[in-house]
Amino acid sequence: MHTPVMVDEVDAHLEPSRGGVFVDCTIGLGGHTRRMLDAGATRVIGIDRDPDALAQAREALRAYGDRVSLVHNDYRNLVEVLDTCGIDVVDGVLADLGVSSMQLDSPDRGFSFRRDEPLDMRMDRSSGATAAEMLAAVDERTLADVIYEFGEERHARRVARAIVEGGRTRRIETTGRLAEVVRAAVPRKGYSRIDPATRTFQAIRIWVNRELEDLDGFLTRAAGRLAPGGRLVAITFHSLEDRVVKHTLRALQASGAITIRTKRPQVPSEAEIERNPRARSAKLRAANR
Repeated sequence: MHTPVMVDEVDAHLEPSRGGVFVDCTIGLGGHTRRMLDAGATRVIGIDRDPDALAQAREALRAYGDRVSLVHNDYRNLVEVLDTCGIDVVDGVLADLGVSSMQLDSPDRGFSFRRDEPLDMRMDRSSGATAAEMLAAVDERTLADVIYEFGEERHARRVARAIVEGGRTRRIETTGRLAEVVRAAVPRKGYSRIDPATRTFQAIRIWVNRELEDLDGFLTRAAGRLAPGGRLVAITFHSLEDRVVKHTLRALQASGAITIRTKRPQVPSEAEIERNPRARSAKLRAANR
């Protein structure tokens, strides 16, 4: 079951009860959008680069009629989307970043090593190379840099070497095969809370989907399209994203463009984490114009 993260906190910062136009930059299955509309938002523009998610969101939000406009696009193209919709400024922007529950749970997406499935990892399966195709073409040094930078894996060089050499023996085309190669490459000393493949899978997913690329530019453009008093909320799920959001919001505040509403990132309550363990790593930062 899809459970949107930190809905109460998002509601408190965005205040859709004010009415107006809001943007859900990563609509997923529509949980946050439904909350905005029920709270009083006049209209929500829902963006997602995953056509499968959009199809499900369209069905889930059908009852709201023309109060919802769904757009297949990358959230970083926010300005293009708003211009196409004929909208100059909006009253709130939400960017709930990261992989959705639907993507993690779908048996053929390749995001999780808990099942053996095709190694895809694309959030938008209508374009771009799969993880398997990118791994087949990458050189060892580049891959090591990807795993170290995006996965913060200290054994990155060892893992990259194992993946490249393993691919020469038999192309790595499934999540099970990739996890097997990575686990064999990472030294293990006693019990570890996380699977040895976790950091590498995160790194490759970020690389395939360019998740950190132009995130700062997106936040700057989003802030520029807020109406006076408009709100911006970003939810991140790993430290690299949160770092970009933190520094970008600080720079925008220093320039006078926004005022930060969260001195420190808000995190889910213990009760929410108990209900939805995937919320554990979420961090929310907010600002207003």
